[in-house]
Amino acid sequence: MLLPFVRLAAVAALGTTLIAGGAVAAYPEKPVRLIVPFSTGGGTDIQGRLLSQKMREDLGQQVLVDNRTGAGGLIGADLVVESPPDGYTVLFTTATIAVNTTLQKQNMKFDALKDLDPVVWVSSAPLVLVVHPSVPAKTVKDLAALSKSTPTGLNMGGNTPGSTSHLSAEMFKQFAKARGETILYKGGGPATLGVATGEIDMLFATAPSSMPHVKSKRLRALAVTTAKRASALPNLPTMDSMYPGFVSDNWYVMFMPAGSPKEAIAKINASVKKALAAKEVSAFYSKQGIDPVGSAPEEVTGLLKREIPKYAKVITEAKIRLR
Repeated sequence: MLLPFVRLAAVAALGTTLIAGGAVAAYPEKPVRLIVPFSTGGGTDIQGRLLSQKMREDLGQQVLVDNRTGAGGLIGADLVVESPPDGYTVLFTTATIAVNTTLQKQNMKFDALKDLDPVVWVSSAPLVLVVHPSVPAKTVKDLAALSKSTPTGLNMGGNTPGSTSHLSAEMFKQFAKARGETILYKGGGPATLGVATGEIDMLFATAPSSMPHVKSKRLRALAVTTAKRASALPNLPTMDSMYPGFVSDNWYVMFMPAGSPKEAIAKINASVKKALAAKEVSAFYSKQGIDPVGSAPEEVTGLLKREIPKYAKVITEAKIRLR
């Protein structure tokens, strides 16, 4: 008498499993929104749009780049944190999320380690220590010594307040005991122009903005800030090789709201890695001086745990406040 019931229950369970399996396999069933918390035309936006094209081909759904700017990336990040954790909203942001944990603590409504699920560490771009050709320093050590022997020190540039470019200048003071005044600009372009025209002596510039000036000899490059030598600038030493712990690259990562489906995270992770391996994407990254990473999700967590206290120390020691 119980046999038909058992058989019916087994069939029902199998059906449920198949339906669930089908739902997982079908992800994504609608467009995925890629939130870029910075303006169009910037490094994050350009990468996001390039990757989204390849991801669309792989996923069979649109990956729509949605620029939500403001508050140093916090407006877009807040939107993602508050979105349903269904796998259809992805944050594509930068090292600013680690910086803001300290610098904008009073404005930050979320905990990056608790309220966001890591998806993938996409790429890493070095900052390049460049000087105006009139600066008589051929090495980083020479530059540090020059800053100490000059009565007023050096004029050190920074892309924007709280940027990794700004914090790198402060790290140079802290690690090398260098002396000088930090002059902040409204972006990487104006800052690079400032050092190229001799308005400032030195700058930790983004690779894409500085490389044309280095090639034309309007700037002299001394080092990169990544932990390893940059593939686009293999002859330049790292700051870390001279001052252990001096690492301040621009990294780019993706997150989803906390509690997002693991299947969705895995699918987006795999799709980004596939996009990074595409010939045209690889060529673009190489030209721009950006190194693709394509990590596992847990590596993003490790990155945050290292970067948050590192920048907190720099910000606290330099007494940096947003104006």
